[in-house]
Amino acid sequence: MDYDKIFDEAIDSLKGEGRYRVFVDIERQRGSYPRAVHHAGETQGKRTVTVWCSNDYLGMGQHPVVTTAMHEAIEATGAGSGGTRNISGTTHYHVELERELADLHGKEAALLFTSGYVSNDATLSTLAKLLPGVIIYSDELNHASMIEGIKRGQSERRIFRHNDLAHLEELLAADDPDLPKLIAFESVYSMDGDIAPLAGLCDLADKYKALTYLDEVHAVGMYGPRGAGVAERDGVMHRIDIIEGTLAKAFGVMGGYIAASTRIVDCVRSYAPGFIFSTSMSPVLTAGALASVRYLKDSTAERDTLHAKAAKLKALLRAANLPVMESSVSHMVPVLVGDPVQCKAVADELLFEYGIYVQPINYPTVPRGAERLRFTPSPAHSDEKLEQLVAALDTCWRRLKIRRVA
Repeated sequence: MDYDKIFDEAIDSLKGEGRYRVFVDIERQRGSYPRAVHHAGETQGKRTVTVWCSNDYLGMGQHPVVTTAMHEAIEATGAGSGGTRNISGTTHYHVELERELADLHGKEAALLFTSGYVSNDATLSTLAKLLPGVIIYSDELNHASMIEGIKRGQSERRIFRHNDLAHLEELLAADDPDLPKLIAFESVYSMDGDIAPLAGLCDLADKYKALTYLDEVHAVGMYGPRGAGVAERDGVMHRIDIIEGTLAKAFGVMGGYIAASTRIVDCVRSYAPGFIFSTSMSPVLTAGALASVRYLKDSTAERDTLHAKAAKLKALLRAANLPVMESSVSHMVPVLVGDPVQCKAVADELLFEYGIYVQPINYPTVPRGAERLRFTPSPAHSDEKLEQLVAALDTCWRRLKIRRVA
C-alpha cells in the first residue's frame, strides 16, 4: 500500500480545484488593531497589513479591560487550569463566568466548553442520546459543528430549507406528535450574513411541543441592549430553551458555552464526553472572557459603531457596483466571486499589492460556485480604510475581469 501516494493525491485534488487552503502568517499588534505584521517568507520578509476577516468583531481581544484581566490572572494563578472541570480544573473564574453568561441570556445556568465547535457537538449529540426517540429538525445551513453533533447523536433528523418556516412546519406536522422534538438553528448565518426568523421558529416549537436550540455565536456581544444576541434584540430570548455561544468572536478571547435551565445544563455536564474529558479553559482565558462579557453588558458604543461601519461598507460597495450579497442584513459583508481560482487570485492581489488581508471562502464552507470574500469591519476600521478597501477591490475586479452581479 502506497500511503504517501494516497495523501499526495488527496492534496493534489484540492489544488486542482483551486481550493487548497493557504494559511497567512500574521502577528497582531497590540494597541493598533486591525493592523498586523505579515510574515511573508524569506523573499518578501515582513510587512504591515490591515486585517479584514477577523472574528474579533469588536476588537475586544485588544481592549485594555480584557488584557489587564488576563495579566492579573496569570500573575495570580499561572498558565493552565491543571485538569478537567471534575478533577481540579474548576477555578473561581470558571464559576463566575458561567454565572455571568447565565445572567446575560436570562437562564438559570451556563456551561463552559473549550470552543464553540465543542459546545455544539457535545450538547447536540448528548441531547439526542438522552431524549428517547427524539427527532431533530436542522436548518440546512447550520454550522458544521451542529451537523456533526446531530449526526453523532444518531437520532432521527430532518433538514429544512434555510429559514423556510413553511417547510419546517410541513416536516413537523408529518411526524408522530408524541415523539420528542428539537429544532436547531442559528441567528446570524455567517456566510450569507442573513438572520433567522426567530419568533416564527419559536411559534412552531410551541405549536408542535419542540425544544429550541439556538446558535448565537455570530451575534453574542453585538446584538441586543446587553449584547446577548439576536434573541435578546427580537424579544424572544425567554422562548429559547438552549442558547449556545462563543467567547472567541465578539468577546475576543476563546471558548464556547451553552445557557439553559439548570436541569439541561446538569445533564450535559454529567453526560457529554466532550465536556467531561476535556481539560478546562485556562484561567487566563477565562478571566479575559469574564472581563469582556461584563464590559459589553454595559457598553453599547462598540456594537453601535460596528453596525454603522458595516452599513457604510455595504453602501460603498454597492456604489462601486461590486457584488456585495444582498442577503446580508447583519454585520457580515460577503462579496461574491463565484470561482475558487479567481477568489484566491483577488485575495492574493489584495494582500501583496495593497496590504489588505481577507481570506477566500471556498467549498465546503460554501457551495461550489458561491465562493466569496467575507469582510468583517470593526469599530477600529476607519472610514479612510473602508474607502481604500473598496478602491482596491474595484481595481482587482477590473484587472481580473470578475463579474459584478451578485
